[in-house]
Amino acid sequence: MNQDNETIEIIKPAESADIRKQLLLFLLVAYGVTYAMGLLTWYGYAVGADTASFPNAQMFYPAAGVMFAYLITRWKDDLLPRWFYLCFLLVTVAMLLCAAFSAFLPGQPLSTNGQTISFGSIMSQYIMIGGTLLCWIPLLLSGKKRRAAYGLSWKNGKASLLCILVFLALYFGRAVIVYITSGQPDMILTILQDPATWIYLLMMPLNFLLAFAPFFGEEYGWRYYLQPILQKRFGLRGGVLILGVAWGLWHIFLDFFFYTTPDRGVIMTLSQIITCVTLGIFFAWAYLKTNNIWVPVILHFMNNNLTVVVANEFSAEILQNQEVTWGLIPSSLIMNGLLFGLFLFAKEFRKDR
Repeated sequence: MNQDNETIEIIKPAESADIRKQLLLFLLVAYGVTYAMGLLTWYGYAVGADTASFPNAQMFYPAAGVMFAYLITRWKDDLLPRWFYLCFLLVTVAMLLCAAFSAFLPGQPLSTNGQTISFGSIMSQYIMIGGTLLCWIPLLLSGKKRRAAYGLSWKNGKASLLCILVFLALYFGRAVIVYITSGQPDMILTILQDPATWIYLLMMPLNFLLAFAPFFGEEYGWRYYLQPILQKRFGLRGGVLILGVAWGLWHIFLDFFFYTTPDRGVIMTLSQIITCVTLGIFFAWAYLKTNNIWVPVILHFMNNNLTVVVANEFSAEILQNQEVTWGLIPSSLIMNGLLFGLFLFAKEFRKDR
């Protein structure tokens, strides 16, 4: 057989079995727990409970799936960052229990600064922030070798910064285009002149340090773990597109019972898939370019938290009960497709990997 100096990867049967077992365990947590909790989201919505703690908890499940799978199959690996994984899983369980408990609390919400925030939502925030701070300790103490072995290192600083700046330019550029094309150009000046805008932006780095865990929770599952598996099976581009659809459908219970109302759930689900496919392409490009999982984590954090800035409405409730219509779908497809989806043709997706 002529190998032409190519390296042929040989996977032993035992190793292949471990990979299949890891994937099964990952899916059991990332999707199984998500959909089981989705039924509670449905119940909570039906009885009038505040379901705001469910999205925060759900963001932890993908990384929890990876960590659970690795702890089961690689426990003897000396480089496994066990304490960080165990700490993150502990916080995940606390978030899950808080969300589940809140589904059975349909009472009157607490009033805080003019906003309606239930006891479950407040507890979810405390657990998320406290858990994030707690996770920093074993993460930093795990050492460079362990972080490097399991994709937890910060690397390629210049390329990483470039990806972040490109995302910010595209994100704010999209907002400018939307306001101009919708006949609201004055909103741009309104946002820029609002002191709350600049205070919020200045506080974002600190907010990231206090609440990186849920965003890490998604990206460590999607980009670090599942993306390479799908790309190996379906190609660099095909794998990312399939991941985008899978990521979008992962939100389906939230699309029906949190982000909007059930009568608009199908529209929201389609919109979610468009968003996840196009943003997923950009996040994948950034990860392929930098091999730094913290870049998509930061991008995901900015994407979610800058919403209040471009909307000039500084309230967490902006994400809940959104008014979505079929008319928004074409514009969303075109806008996100042109700004983020075109990165699918970047050179990073043409490399032999």
